[in-house]
Amino acid sequence: MEENNRTNKEVLTKGLKQLLLCLIFMFLGPAILHLAFSNQNKPLYIALLILAILLCILAIGLLVVGINTIMNSMFNNKK
Repeated sequence: MEENNRTNKEVLTKGLKQLLLCLIFMFLGPAILHLAFSNQNKPLYIALLILAILLCILAIGLLVVGINTIMNSMFNNKK
């Protein structure tokens, strides 16, 4: 019974792509949030605010999923 303790490179690449996408949303969400708060009297204020909050939540979700995917690639958790 030999254990194969190697990192699954395909799953690792998928996790790194998720973290890269998370990084984009981590900058985009707060930037749009700042834009929305600086233009509170404009008609698109509510739409920009909702979009910014959703992007921030998406960034946090992608961070968790990306780290989980990388950990699965390192420790060979089969799902």
